[in-house]
Amino acid sequence: MILVDTHCHLYLEEFKHNIADVVKRAENAGVQRFYLPAIDSQSVGDMLQLEKRWPEKFYCMIGLHPCYVKENYRQELEVMEDWLNKRPFVAIGEIGLDFYWDKTFTQQQYEAFNLQMGWALQRGMPIAIHTRNAMPETIDAVRPFAAKGLRGIFHCFSGTGAQAREITDMGFYLGIGGVVTYKNAGVAEALQNISLQHMVLETDAPYLTPVPFRGKRNESSYLPYIVARLAEVTGTTKEEVAAITTANAEKIFGN
Repeated sequence: MILVDTHCHLYLEEFKHNIADVVKRAENAGVQRFYLPAIDSQSVGDMLQLEKRWPEKFYCMIGLHPCYVKENYRQELEVMEDWLNKRPFVAIGEIGLDFYWDKTFTQQQYEAFNLQMGWALQRGMPIAIHTRNAMPETIDAVRPFAAKGLRGIFHCFSGTGAQAREITDMGFYLGIGGVVTYKNAGVAEALQNISLQHMVLETDAPYLTPVPFRGKRNESSYLPYIVARLAEVTGTTKEEVAAITTANAEKIFGN
């Protein structure tokens, strides 16, 4: 099986001491490509180092995560746009809305999200969307951009079946990760009537570790556990899940 991890943070401190081992384990599990979303300006250097070390495996995005939209968000966005003008990236992300921890910067989150979606539309780039406690608001924000041709992935999809249909009807993919293996998360039920043609695989490593490793650091080598559960949910085989989601990743990222 050839697998693609469309969303992982392998540049974070949690992996500094054994990143080569993490990559090797992932390769042994069939993972051939890793897509790295940015978080803020501080994350970019470490992210680009991974790409430099494994240029045929790691691919970088650029964007300001909604949880990092603070008082200095305009300066952060300037840094992101500067990077965007300096070198190629595969997507703008992760961007979006997050109302889980704090709503202090709600309006600024909308401003940053809309601005970055505009960048992607202008440049013909996909986006990787983060949304937490804000799924309806995020779908509403994306819809006018999708109508103009914007495409991308709703990373870590954890919405309802109706929301899954809204997202796929806009031409966006659902990023399916470890949450699909959680017994009471509701993701498996939401995907019952959604075709694999609308899904890509991800880990969000080091977060959202799938069963049976829940509670431990997540890594890309755990993707086969997500594949196995997704095969059960969709009534297909693991080989079909791998082939279709890998093809979808190639379509969205262009490589």
